[in-house]
Amino acid sequence: MADLSSTFVGIKSPNPFWLASAPPTDKAYNVTRAFRAGWGGVVWKTLGEDGPPVVNVNGPRYGAIWSGDRRLIGLNNIELITDRPLELNLREIKQVKRDWPDRAVVVSLMVPCLEEAWKAILGRVEETGADGVELNFGCPHGMSERGMGSAVGQVPEYVEMVTRWCKANTRMPVIVKLTPNISDIRNPARAAKNGGADAVSLINTINSITAVDLDSFAPEPTIDGKGSHGGYCGPAVKPIALNMVAELARDPEMEHLPISGIGGVTTWRDAAEFLALGATNVQVCTAVMTYGFRIVEEMISGLSNWMDEKGHKTLDDVIGRAVPNVTKWEYLNLNYVTKAHIDQELCIKCGRCHIACEDTSHQAIMAQKQGVRHFEVMDDECVGCNLCVNVCPVEDCITMVPMAPGSMDPRTKKPVAPGYANWTTHPNNPGAVEAAD
Repeated sequence: MADLSSTFVGIKSPNPFWLASAPPTDKAYNVTRAFRAGWGGVVWKTLGEDGPPVVNVNGPRYGAIWSGDRRLIGLNNIELITDRPLELNLREIKQVKRDWPDRAVVVSLMVPCLEEAWKAILGRVEETGADGVELNFGCPHGMSERGMGSAVGQVPEYVEMVTRWCKANTRMPVIVKLTPNISDIRNPARAAKNGGADAVSLINTINSITAVDLDSFAPEPTIDGKGSHGGYCGPAVKPIALNMVAELARDPEMEHLPISGIGGVTTWRDAAEFLALGATNVQVCTAVMTYGFRIVEEMISGLSNWMDEKGHKTLDDVIGRAVPNVTKWEYLNLNYVTKAHIDQELCIKCGRCHIACEDTSHQAIMAQKQGVRHFEVMDDECVGCNLCVNVCPVEDCITMVPMAPGSMDPRTKKPVAPGYANWTTHPNNPGAVEAAD
């Protein structure tokens, strides 16, 4: 059996599946239920300083995007950090850690940009026995308007400054949670490392408005006729999160800094993809809010079975394996040729491939209606774009078949050759260096 035990910045957990800082981690009741279900760790919902209580809206807090079959693919929230008293949260964190010593308990924090404010709350969290803290520099709504959250995370100098304060005032590992609402994720990540961060976690939610009510003409969720921007999460943000994780994993300046991957993790396969792109563990939120805590059972069994099948003994066999295969466009092999192939036994004759190719692509799929709807790929016109694969409603009905080096490309009437490895040597590039045969 594969060993799923995880160590992240010295914090041990029985598996790499943690709950992200969010409503599911807002109180001991939830966290205890999560641990009973099998979650390896939690990041407690963000705590703020003592003072005037945080007041959330008493109305809709979520906007949503659904697929055609009503599956939730994106969730936009306008909820703030915890509105429960700080002292109550601290007591519960202490008790939970005592009851579950083998699970990771990390506490998310957000206070004003004053060193004394950070010093004060770090000391109180340390007394709970928590395993570490996560600095919330990513929340894009509500708190950012108060000079916290993404208002800090979007300014690398602030990220470095606050991280340095925290490292100077606690013995606990410090994880910096990054905002995706920035042009280059590497800049705040490098700042976090320069400030002494033990790790980074990403991504936090994406600034968004998911819908507009066309009767009231207000953004959704609507509070008494008005709406606001919120934080977008769920399966729809996974591609953005994967790219940003890969950016950091490939950055020489970020070498050896652990990454906690967040953003749309719903299945074991999602988690494996984050691990392969350099994440050491993953954090989950929207999937739990959709399906409940027991979804982790499928994540654990699925990841374990896949690792067994592939011969991976530990998570270290998977972590970062895909990073060397992530490259710049200019280094892609332009002599690699594929052609679409339609399996006629699986084809249901819907014609979606034909319409997509005919109207928007390369007119490479012909429709023959000699009494029977029939669709065939014309190799001479097919450029291997795989649009037809993506619009086909039948899995594996259309596949992309690589052409072997030396075979004739019907479009160019030239042999497919392995010679030109990238754009800098490709003959279509006017400034290319001539490639050797």
